[in-house]
Amino acid sequence: MPKPNEAVVRRSGVALWRQIADRIRQEIGTGALGADGRLPTETVLSLRFGVNRHTLRSAIAALVQEGVLRTEQGRGTFVENRKRLSYPISARTRFSTGLRDQTKDRVSRLLSHEIEPAELHVAEGLGLNEGDAVLRLETLSEADGRPVSRATNFVDAKRFAGFEKAYSETGSITLSFQTFGVDDYFRRSTLVSARHADAADLADLKLSPGAIVLVTVAVNVDAQGRLIQYAQTRFAADRVELNVSTEA
Repeated sequence: MPKPNEAVVRRSGVALWRQIADRIRQEIGTGALGADGRLPTETVLSLRFGVNRHTLRSAIAALVQEGVLRTEQGRGTFVENRKRLSYPISARTRFSTGLRDQTKDRVSRLLSHEIEPAELHVAEGLGLNEGDAVLRLETLSEADGRPVSRATNFVDAKRFAGFEKAYSETGSITLSFQTFGVDDYFRRSTLVSARHADAADLADLKLSPGAIVLVTVAVNVDAQGRLIQYAQTRFAADRVELNVSTEA
């Protein structure tokens, strides 16, 4: 039987299997579960968390899809020990080069784009007035077939008219800027935080409910110091760690 403090306390409005998945994920992170690479049996876990086996299996299936666990027929459930990618954040942060030595294939693609009036925080990040036209690009980046980050990028719609076409063709922010004569750019600031993934990030990053994403809010400038990009990027915390450097 589970100890009194081990059974999951049910939260209103949150499916029980989601709560179990979140609990398992947290305990794997702290080493309370799977320290030897293997999870206890379904019977043991069901008793420990005070749920039936059907609920437990739903939680495990979600974590398998997320890449946290793997199941082997006749052997049990194991912690998937894929090493986290180390994503460098420095004066020159680039997706393609930042993961070059850790992965074989890196792909970024455009999910959607829209011209819209700039909200205050976006306008400040681009040196524009609130309400000025900005181009928003929703992008997804993958490494070796696994989605690792989803980003919302903003650029000045007037200065970079057609930027979405350049990105669709190149799959690269850097190469897209080069088509507009911006041969180099630099990171002016980066804010880092963490939160639970929202519905869109869960779907695009193929995470299970309760998963954590690392969030960076970045402002980039060109070689003349002019503001050119404001971006919020969400990284799957189980797949990526952020390595902040003061070096260029």
